[in-house]
Amino acid sequence: MLEESLRPDEVSAEDYDAIYFAGGHGAMWDFPEDGGLIALAGAIHDRGGIVSSVCHGGAGLLNLKGDDGRLLVEGRRVTGYTNLEEKAARHTAHVPFSLEDELAQRAREFTHARLPFVAHVVIDERLVTGQNPLSAKSVGRAVVSLLG
Repeated sequence: MLEESLRPDEVSAEDYDAIYFAGGHGAMWDFPEDGGLIALAGAIHDRGGIVSSVCHGGAGLLNLKGDDGRLLVEGRRVTGYTNLEEKAARHTAHVPFSLEDELAQRAREFTHARLPFVAHVVIDERLVTGQNPLSAKSVGRAVVSLLG
């Protein structure tokens, strides 16, 4: 199935109740400007679905807009990979931007765990974000819980 995965423009938002932006540094380049992915995620949210991300997957939220034309993270609480974690992993010079800074600029509040590389999840209505890879399991559980 992975060898023949579908592009966002090949699926219908009506077939999905949630979308999950997985992390990894590649997301920093791939997600923010992917119009098909942004449109799919926006449509899922607009029809009452859940948008979630973990770690660098939060880059998929940066330009995501709701049906009202506002950024989805505007006025919301979020989390994602922090500047301290990026620095500790020695990747600061290798990423195109600071995910923490960009999310903090767009959202109402960017929160994080007191210590780096500790699980931290933020649930703001139907938006679920996780700080780092250790948060993935908790993000999944939160999404399942919201799905009922």
